[in-house]
Amino acid sequence: MRDRSFNTLFMLSSLDGKISTGDVDERDVDIDFLQIAGIKEGLHQYYDLEKQTDRVSFNSGRVQAKIGVNHKTWDTEKSDMSFVVVDNKPHLDEQGTEYFAKRSQRFILITTNARHPAFKLKDKHPTIHILLYEGRVDFTHVFRKFKQEFGIERITIQTGGTLNAKLLRLGLIDRISLVIAPCLIGGERTASLIGGPSLRTQSDLMNIKPLKLISCEVLKDSYVHIQYEVIN
Repeated sequence: MRDRSFNTLFMLSSLDGKISTGDVDERDVDIDFLQIAGIKEGLHQYYDLEKQTDRVSFNSGRVQAKIGVNHKTWDTEKSDMSFVVVDNKPHLDEQGTEYFAKRSQRFILITTNARHPAFKLKDKHPTIHILLYEGRVDFTHVFRKFKQEFGIERITIQTGGTLNAKLLRLGLIDRISLVIAPCLIGGERTASLIGGPSLRTQSDLMNIKPLKLISCEVLKDSYVHIQYEVIN
């Protein structure tokens, strides 16, 4: 019996595996793809599939800050989503943290920063739960805690390439659900689906994860949705 949540990495990528349109925070596929003929026409299919993902979403503070969460407010009823955000720096400010607290059924912050704005808001917003780690986050412990203490069975992961790589190499990603946009982006410093340190030694090859194809669906406007089981 699995002692942790079942985790699906769901991402939008170019054919060459890029999850951003450049190597600065101003470049972002959600914004930039809407401006490019031949790509913008089918982009809505990614968002349609996103609505069908798990009710618990795992993100990073850096990615959320990049897409503008720190400038958003939430003044309606709570959604049926719960959000998990890994944020050490912090990238989320008080407004961004409160946005998640108001929007979420449950907002779980994972951090090594005891001064994160979430600590000031915790008493005001009972939806906030904080997992504080010293030095570095133990992600294996995190995903076990999700299931055993929070009762979370399934999570959709949508983070950046560095964190994706860490989770993959720890054996914490069980499924890949990838929407491939019909484009090539390039750029050796542009974020890819899986980033992190490059493999160098023979022993590093153990970090390569074989995949078993589950499905491949041709969407409209030359988009493709492909799913794999990760062989951990």
